[in-house]
Amino acid sequence: MTDEHQISVFDAIASRRSVRSFEDVPVEDAKINLCVEAARLAPSWANKQCWHFVVVRGKQAVAELGLTPAHIKNAQVLVIACGDPDKSGNIDGKQYYLVDVAIAVEHLVLAAWEQGLGTVWVGAFKEERVRKALGIPENIKVVALIPMGYPAGKEGIRAKLLKKVVGSANRKDVKEIVHWEKW
Repeated sequence: MTDEHQISVFDAIASRRSVRSFEDVPVEDAKINLCVEAARLAPSWANKQCWHFVVVRGKQAVAELGLTPAHIKNAQVLVIACGDPDKSGNIDGKQYYLVDVAIAVEHLVLAAWEQGLGTVWVGAFKEERVRKALGIPENIKVVALIPMGYPAGKEGIRAKLLKKVVGSANRKDVKEIVHWEKW
């Protein structure tokens, strides 16, 4: 990694955005490995590390799966984030495998951003279709699909419209979400 891409963790958090269009440039295995390593290092319930990741490399291989929404173009890598509910906690009806995998995915996407890679967290997919396409065992839950690659230089009309409608760049003021001492 060159100095021009090194940023602090806070800068990565503050500047990261969802990327839905990617350059037609392969992602180096070293960068993919660093992202997966960042996910592996995430904390988890009772340190059970219930996560599993399927990594599909290459634009053609990703496209052939037909698993990502049509508006995500040219993803060079697709990471399928899964969790084993039996290897995590379930307390008061809260299934912690979802939290465990979410923390690991956030580590992955921040590591990607730090290296100049874009990602988007895809939660809308047909789990059974993903499971079948990739040979994922029945006891494993598919939590998220993470397309990854170098962000395309120009943001398309659809991405601009989506940002405007969803307002993903707009954040609530801290006074609206933090309650000191009590609600």
